[in-house]
Amino acid sequence: MIAVTIRVSLVPEVERFVEPVAATLSALGAQARAGQPPGRRDTGLEDATIEAFNLSCAVADADGRHTDAELWELLATFGPRFPTQLALATPDDLRRSGLLSGKRVWLDQPSPVFDLLVRADARNKTANGWTYYWRAMELAQLIVALDARPTETELRALDAFRTMLIGALDRHGVPRPGSPPLPAAASGGPAAGGTPTAAAAATVGTTPPSPPPSPPLGPPEAIEDLLAELDALVGLEGVKAEVRLVTNLLQIQKLRKDRGLPVFEASRHLVFTGNPGTGKTTVARLLARLYRTLGVVEKGHLVETDRAGMVAGFVGQTALKVTEVFDSAMGGILLIDEAYALARGGERDFGREAIDTIVKLIEDRRESLVVVAAGYPDEMAEFIDANPGLRSRFPKTIAFADYSDDELVRILASLCKKNRYEPTPAADVAVRAYFAAQPRTKGFGNGRLARNMFEAAVANQATRLMSRPKDAAPPTDEELLAIEAADVPGA
Repeated sequence: MIAVTIRVSLVPEVERFVEPVAATLSALGAQARAGQPPGRRDTGLEDATIEAFNLSCAVADADGRHTDAELWELLATFGPRFPTQLALATPDDLRRSGLLSGKRVWLDQPSPVFDLLVRADARNKTANGWTYYWRAMELAQLIVALDARPTETELRALDAFRTMLIGALDRHGVPRPGSPPLPAAASGGPAAGGTPTAAAAATVGTTPPSPPPSPPLGPPEAIEDLLAELDALVGLEGVKAEVRLVTNLLQIQKLRKDRGLPVFEASRHLVFTGNPGTGKTTVARLLARLYRTLGVVEKGHLVETDRAGMVAGFVGQTALKVTEVFDSAMGGILLIDEAYALARGGERDFGREAIDTIVKLIEDRRESLVVVAAGYPDEMAEFIDANPGLRSRFPKTIAFADYSDDELVRILASLCKKNRYEPTPAADVAVRAYFAAQPRTKGFGNGRLARNMFEAAVANQATRLMSRPKDAAPPTDEELLAIEAADVPGA
C-alpha cells in the first residue's frame, strides 16, 4: 500500500495576512510621502511579506523542533516570494543554515510593523491592528496545525502571542470593531429523551404534548472576550493557563479537521480538584461558553448536579435519573460536584450504578456534551479509580489552589466596589488580619469566606447605624457606605 501524505498549503493564509497589511502600510506610506520629493517607492507589499515570513518562522521555531512538515511548507510558500535561492532549498538546508534558530523571540513583543499599525489606529481612529491580529492568529494556528500533534510549548507560545497583541491594542485604546466569522457550532442533535417516541407514547395510551421550542441561541461570543473574562477572575493563575491551553488545542484540532487532516482526538472531559469556593463552578460556566464558540458543544450552558441528583433509592431508578441529568446537559457542560460521593457506600448502595451509567453515557454522547467532575483532590482520585473506564475518559485534571490572603482581600474589595461600600483603612487592616487567621484546612471557604465576610460586615454596619441614639442626626451617605473596623467579623 502506498502511503499518501496530505499537505496543507500556507499560501491562502499568507495571502489573507499580506493583502490587508500591505494595503494599510502602502496607505500609511503614501501619507508619509505626501509633500516629499518623489523617489521613495512603495514597500508595503514587501514589508508585509517579510512580516508574514518572520511570523511563520517564529511559530515554527516555538518548540525548537523544525519538523519537515513545517519546513517544506515554509519553503514552498515563501521561496517564490523572495529573490533568493530559498525555493531550491530543502529542510536539511534550512536546518544547517540556522535561519529559524532563535526566531521564537519574535513572538515576545510587538514587531515594528504591528507597532506602526497600532499607533496609526490610535491616531486615526482606525482598527487595522485588529485585522493584523486576526490574520496573524489564523496563520500562526495553521503553522502549529502542520504537525499531527502540537506540543504544549507551541500551544503556550500561541497564547502568549495572542495576549501580547491584544495587550498592545488595549494599551493604545484601539477598540475591537467586531469579530471575524466564528466557527460553526457543533451539531449535537436534539437532546436524547427530549421528545418521547411513538412507542413510548403508546405505553401510556396518549400522545404527550410537544415540548415548547427552545429560545433561539444568540451568536457565539468572541474568544477574545471570553479569555478577557477569564483573566479578570481573581487569582487562579494555574487554572487560567490550563484553560488557555485547552482552548488553543481545540482550535488547532478544529483547524486540522476542517482541512481534512487526521486529528488526534483526546477526551474533552475534565476533573476539577480543589476546596470549596475556589471558582470551579465559575470556570466551568465560562468553559461551556468557550466550548460553544469553539464548536465543541451546541448550546454552551452549564448543568450542575451531585450525588443526590443522580442516585435513587430503588433498583432501576438510578440509571433513569442519571440519563435525565445527561439529557438536560446536552449541548453544554455537565458539572458533577463532589463526584467522589458516588463511589462511597456499601454493596446495596446505588452510587456504583450511577458511575457505570455515567461511563456509558459519556461514551454514547461524546459528541454532544462535556462532563466535568469536581471535588477534593484525594477523594477525586478515589472516584477515578471506581471504574476502569473513568481514567481514560477523564485524562486531564485542573487543580484549583486556595486563594491567598491578598487574593481574598481583592475579592472582598470587588464586592465592596460593586455594592458601593468603602472600607476605611482600619477596616482593611482588620479584614487582612481576619483572613490571615483562618486555617487553610480541608473545607477552607475561599471565595465563599470573602462573600460571607462581606455580608456579615454589611449586617454589622447596619446594626451599628441603627443603634445610634434616637436624637442623633440621620446617617450621611458617607456613613451609610463606610465599612469600619468594628463591622469586620472577629475584629
